[in-house]
Amino acid sequence: MTMMQKFLGATAALALSAGAALAEPALIFDLGGKFDKSFNEAAFNGAKRWADETGNSFREIELQSEAQREQALRRFAESGANPIVMAGFAFADALGQVAADYPDTKFTIIDMVVDAPNVRSVVFNEHEGSYLVGMMAAKASESGTVGFIGGMDIPLIRKFACGYAQGVKAVNPDATVIANMTGTTPAAWNDPVKGSELTKAQISQGADVVYAAAGGTGVGVLQTAADEDILSIGVDSNQNYLHSGKVLTSMMKRVDNAVYQAFQDGPDMETGFNVMGLANGGVGYAMDEHNAELVSDSMKNAVDEAATQIASGELTVHDYMSDDSCPALSF
Repeated sequence: MTMMQKFLGATAALALSAGAALAEPALIFDLGGKFDKSFNEAAFNGAKRWADETGNSFREIELQSEAQREQALRRFAESGANPIVMAGFAFADALGQVAADYPDTKFTIIDMVVDAPNVRSVVFNEHEGSYLVGMMAAKASESGTVGFIGGMDIPLIRKFACGYAQGVKAVNPDATVIANMTGTTPAAWNDPVKGSELTKAQISQGADVVYAAAGGTGVGVLQTAADEDILSIGVDSNQNYLHSGKVLTSMMKRVDNAVYQAFQDGPDMETGFNVMGLANGGVGYAMDEHNAELVSDSMKNAVDEAATQIASGELTVHDYMSDDSCPALSF
């Protein structure tokens, strides 16, 4: 071996070791787009916060079709990205196929559980946060009828609806809760026109507060609610600013914290099953200058008291996904 060959070999080894030490994390957004002002955008905000604080960079991709899920995972893993974070339950099948092929790569999936030694599964107690905004909806409603508009009709979104209805009924047992889902395919997450149509239909039935848990579709819900002069409730990200003075609050699902923590932990992150709820800051409701005049002190005090009781275990909110039933709402 010549001196030049030794030099080149040492240089290559150094580059590989440096690349491993400086492995960039990656984030894969679900269908609906990075800037959906909801779930995906919350994930992006967590990644950006990490990048801004550390000065490091991350990789990202917005999917255009279901077929790209496994392909994106493999490409990131092959290129050395670590950890790789997926925003959405729909990555479960693809991750189940990919994780075992890359045992040295850490993966985080949000909203689903994948049982593999190199996977962190993060799920949220959305029913707890939805209960709180349901209380607020009932207190703000003048008609006694409130609405819920979900995205894709899946147990996860019924979990939102069920928690919301329980909060409504806790304040006003005689209240009417109207619930509609946008569709049964992933397209339901990005159909603001359908969201607008459903909002108008619920208004015609007397709803004067509507909660949207529908990804990008929710943008149409909030817009129509503002146009029709009723209140709306946002989801996942703080959406109060979208229609200042018209969005009662937003149910905060701290997807941003889940992504931030995965990036912060890096390739050495602990894997396993993580639950984020009221007790550990995983869900909550948004207050800011855009909704301050809509939320009275008595309303806030009542909701905060319920939040404390839920976090301590004194008050239990039924989880639809535990037995596919909802005591406060019929689907």
